[in-house]
Amino acid sequence: MTEITVKTDRLPPAIERFVIAWGEMGEVWGVNRSVSQIHALLYISGQPLSAEEIADRLKLARSNVSTSLRELLSWSLIRRVSVLGERRDFYEAEADVFEMVRRIAANRKAREIDPAVAALRQCLAAAETDPNVPGATCQRFREMLDVTQAVSKSFDEVIDLPTPILAKLIKMGAAVVRLAGLTSTRRTKRSAKPPT
Repeated sequence: MTEITVKTDRLPPAIERFVIAWGEMGEVWGVNRSVSQIHALLYISGQPLSAEEIADRLKLARSNVSTSLRELLSWSLIRRVSVLGERRDFYEAEADVFEMVRRIAANRKAREIDPAVAALRQCLAAAETDPNVPGATCQRFREMLDVTQAVSKSFDEVIDLPTPILAKLIKMGAAVVRLAGLTSTRRTKRSAKPPT
């Protein structure tokens, strides 16, 4: 008896659930749903896909796929690859989850934190030279800039950690805080017993 394989464009349920969930999470993070779904499909597929295949599998317009692929390429989350015997472009996602997270974090920092630091520096510089701006306002600008710069520096340090160290750090979780001798003020306040 000969085995016949019927090719279907329908995604297996587990992959479909992942693609839908990744698209919804992307929207929460401010990323277009189609961009997130295409990224999810390429990440989970394990093989390069053409824009046409992506459009067929996700039931998206070809123009939407092209725009989304350009955005994913700009984030360095996917790459264009050649397939022997094919003239079309194919795409594959970064398979290393730590590298993927690192690239997302670096891009988010560049698009969100770095402009905030630049804006706060400009506001502080303008406020310090304007006699109509109260000293307390300058101090608030200074404090916000200090915190934002500290977050930016910490972000850079974490992003630059080698993957094995980053993986260990993530697995350690709250143990890192305890090891450093630090405690969360929120947790301390919640767990503090009322005075007797």
